[in-house]
This record gives sequence, structure tokens and C-alpha cells, in this order.
Amino acid sequence: MPKNFKLNRKRFQSFLTFFKRLIVAHRASLLLLLIGVYLPLQVFGELAEDVWENEGGFRWDVPILLAIHSTARPSLDVFAGTLTKFGVFWGVFPVASAIAIALFIRRRWRSLIYLITTLLGSIIINRTAKILLHRVRPHLWVSPAPEFDYGFPSGHAMSSMTLVAVLVILTWGSRWRWLVVIAGGVFVLAIGWTRLYLGVHYPSDILAGWTASVAWAVGVSLLIKPNSRHSG
Repeated sequence: MPKNFKLNRKRFQSFLTFFKRLIVAHRASLLLLLIGVYLPLQVFGELAEDVWENEGGFRWDVPILLAIHSTARPSLDVFAGTLTKFGVFWGVFPVASAIAIALFIRRRWRSLIYLITTLLGSIIINRTAKILLHRVRPHLWVSPAPEFDYGFPSGHAMSSMTLVAVLVILTWGSRWRWLVVIAGGVFVLAIGWTRLYLGVHYPSDILAGWTASVAWAVGVSLLIKPNSRHSG
């Protein structure tokens, strides 16, 4: 018995040593998994659960929308209606296409696969969530640019955040990363504001779109590793 006990103790110590080394070796990826995937998914899950149980939304949705609507002006109607189109077809789609072509020409296959997988997956996630949750859009005022499908999560918020998250990950480690972070952050916030200003989304729709996109983009990057040295 003492001999078996000592043998099992050594095995357990060996396991702890291996586990510790594994954690240290992959601490950056684990931290990214926690901050970039787990926490955003938790927020999205809480929002989705509440939307499923209470289609009326959250108590803070309507007050925020009304506060934004109090700033409405005819000139802002035109500006918001034009800017919001850059959230998908006028901005995200052409930029993503240009990046895909550039990656193809440079034979960066791993980065190209990451870009395509993340963007297409984001669209599928968005459409699936909308169909499953059936959340109607707000009807607090007549929108200058009305939408007629379901609202949770916001497709414009997801597409803009997905593109920016992909660009941040692809440029991370380069001299362009902070420019991408700042410019991308402004772009994402601007698109989110247009959806609220136009009255076609609740704030929780926007937040859900952002968190789902971040979790998906980071999660796929951990699998594909688009910045790997062997990406060519």
C-alpha cells in the first residue's frame, strides 16, 4: 500500500507539473479565450435568454432610444440614412472583398480562409438567431429608413464588428494595429448609432450583435490561427 501510494503521488505531481507548464505555455491563448470568447458569449446568452422570455425587451432599451430620438433633425435623418448603408453593402462588403482579393494575390491562404469563414459564419449566426428569437423591431416613431424583418441581433452591428474584429486580428503585431483599432472602433460605434437613431433596433440588439461577432471572430482565429508563420 505505501508503495502504491508513493507511485500515485508521483503520478499526481507529474500531472500537476505538466498541467502548470501547459497553462504557462498557452496563457495568452487562454486569456484571449476568456476575454474574447467566454465573456462576450455570456453577455449574448443573457440577452438572448431575456429576449426569448420577454419579447418586450429590456427596461433600458426604450429610454435610450427616446433620448437619441430627441436629437432628431432632418439633416441628421439624411446623414444617418446614408451612413447606415456602409454597415453592410456600401462599406463592409466592398472592403471585405478588397481584402480577400489582396490576400489571394499574396497567397495568404490561412488569412483568406479566416476572413471568409468568419464573415460567412457571422451572416449565418445572425440569420439563425433572428429566425429563432423572432424579436420584432421597435415602433416608437416612423423611421426614415424602416426595416421589416426581425431585429435581434442587429445585422449591421454584427457585420461591422465582424469586419473590424477580423482586421484587428489580421493586423495585430503590425504597426497598423492601433490605427485599425481606433478607426474600426469609431466605425462600429457610428453604425450602431445610426441603427438606434433610425429607430430600427433596440440597444440590446446592437449589444448582442457586437458580442456575438467578437466571440465568433476570436473563436475562429484560435482555430485557424490566421497570423501563423505558415499561413502561406
